[in-house]
Amino acid sequence: LAVTIAAFVPAEPWPENATLYQPLKEDQILLSDCASSLAVQAYLRMCGLPVQVVYRANAEYMSPSGKIPFIHVGNQVVSELGPIVQFTKAKGHSLSDGLDDVQRAEMKAYMELVNNMLLTAELYIQWCDDSTATEISRPRYSSPYSWPLNKILAYQKQWEVRRKMNAIGWGGKTLEQVYEDVSQCCQALSQRLGTQSYFFNKQPTELDALVFGHLFTILTTRLTSTELAERIKSYSNLLTENNISVSLSPLLVHSFLLSFPRL
Repeated sequence: LAVTIAAFVPAEPWPENATLYQPLKEDQILLSDCASSLAVQAYLRMCGLPVQVVYRANAEYMSPSGKIPFIHVGNQVVSELGPIVQFTKAKGHSLSDGLDDVQRAEMKAYMELVNNMLLTAELYIQWCDDSTATEISRPRYSSPYSWPLNKILAYQKQWEVRRKMNAIGWGGKTLEQVYEDVSQCCQALSQRLGTQSYFFNKQPTELDALVFGHLFTILTTRLTSTELAERIKSYSNLLTENNISVSLSPLLVHSFLLSFPRL
């Protein structure tokens, strides 16, 4: 009975001044943060919840979890896609209410796969591949700051990520092994998607938003090598017009292109 009643509870009004914070888009934001921010923006748009994007050099330090992006809605601040999904669901806005328990568990498993493989691979490439760290990550990450703070913050971030990679068993991996992990992740996603437009049923879920954020950003971000994007391109059903845009309108995809220029 409680479930039946809950289904008819009207959604709370979404404030017009809801704000999403992320690092500076032109000179600072890196691949992993850009992908995570785009995933949240895609999710909120799918829910029909408007949000204003604000760029701050210190967005990472403003975030309650230290991770990007975070949203400010009313008097509440929430960071990262998972907690943001729960936050909007509590307010009556959800993309996955139509899933049964088995589908919901499967969706969460695939989201964990994306976070554990794609996001971790992005962080590894940014900070553990010496050429990428030297040519792209450290200069961009530290760009808003003057010497010596810029050097201190960049090397501190690199040390933190490398320590995390060692803790989860990625520290000893080669770049080729990381690319292979990405391929395996995309293969699993490709098999789940098949010929469908969405991963579950006939409507997008937060999984669609998450995959879109990462794949779209990888394909439109300049790195020292194109190998990461080439691995993703091998899975054509993930890259058709409908699926890479998560069946969002071409106009929406174009607006994302304008909002997220090549790094």
